[in-house]
Amino acid sequence: MPQMAPLLWLNLFIFFCSSLILFFILNYFLPPHTKISPTPKSWKMKELNWKW
Repeated sequence: MPQMAPLLWLNLFIFFCSSLILFFILNYFLPPHTKISPTPKSWKMKELNWKW
C-alpha cells in the first residue's frame, strides 16, 4: 500500500485546521438560536359523568 507524501499530509493538516478555525469563528459571530416557546394552551379535561 503506497504511503502518502508529506506534502499531502501538510495539505490535510492545513485544510482541517482552517475548517476548525472557520467553525469556531462562525460559532462566535453568529447569534445564538432562540427557542420558540409554544403558546400556552389551556388544557381542560372534559368532565365525564359516568352513569353506571
